[in-house]
Amino acid sequence: MPSLRWSNWTSLAGLPPLSRDVLAETLDGGQAFRWIRSGAERSPEETWTGIWADHACRLRVGDNERVEWSAPESLAAPLAAALPRYLGLARDFAGLADTLPWRSDPHLARCLSQFQGLHLLRQPFGETLLCFLCSATKQIVQIKQMVSLLATRHGAEIAPGIHRLPSWTEIARVPELELRSCLLGFRARYIAETARFLAASPGWLEETEAMPYAAAKERLTSLPGVGAKVADCVLLFGAGQLEAFPVDVWILKTLARRYGLEGWKPAQLTQFGRAHFGPLAGLAQQFLFAWERREAREARARA
Repeated sequence: MPSLRWSNWTSLAGLPPLSRDVLAETLDGGQAFRWIRSGAERSPEETWTGIWADHACRLRVGDNERVEWSAPESLAAPLAAALPRYLGLARDFAGLADTLPWRSDPHLARCLSQFQGLHLLRQPFGETLLCFLCSATKQIVQIKQMVSLLATRHGAEIAPGIHRLPSWTEIARVPELELRSCLLGFRARYIAETARFLAASPGWLEETEAMPYAAAKERLTSLPGVGAKVADCVLLFGAGQLEAFPVDVWILKTLARRYGLEGWKPAQLTQFGRAHFGPLAGLAQQFLFAWERREAREARARA
């Protein structure tokens, strides 16, 4: 078997200096599920290895908090072109964050200060849908296990030992029982049904990705197993629709604890989020999400 050889580390142009904490939150904070940490946390040896589409990449924070990348040598040239889009470098997220209502919202101001430089990824739309169909009632570590098994068992090898996720057309050919063996549980039926629909509907995903937010969300929620929260996640992290405001367990907690919205239903909270935070509500959501998860980790450490 050929050995996997990685390219030399290269500084990533276009990304301001970034702390290790914020890079970790960007890659492992619920946006994507195919990034794995190696090396000691928050150490100079900390490295993240990620896979999307036909790309594989390693990222780390080097000297002067500059982010550096490396790729399998056979994939390095296309990765150099794809990485800026994936990391959302065409958008000035620092400038966008400054337009959020932090001046009148002390909690949001704390979140922005704590996670300066946090980016929203722009992932392949179809892959984002697949990953978030795996996410119902599951934690990040469990979702990672599911998508890893889907890739290893049903996705093509793009470099020695590295597999991409299967396409929806490929998934449509996999029996539901085999999907269940990837730890999908009840989600296997939704994924199988969605795969059969998409395989029979060429261009449907591309059309949906290009639609305005409301129309795209309505289309997505017509798919088996796709509710409002999954649709908003797909649109936020796979289509760059920054007005999408996903309401998951962490946002339920933060809006109850920090904004006094105890007992509100998810649909009401979505409406509040989009009204209070404005057209960039999805960006605010990720800062709130990051803060609440860190608070929970620190509380566990103190217990």
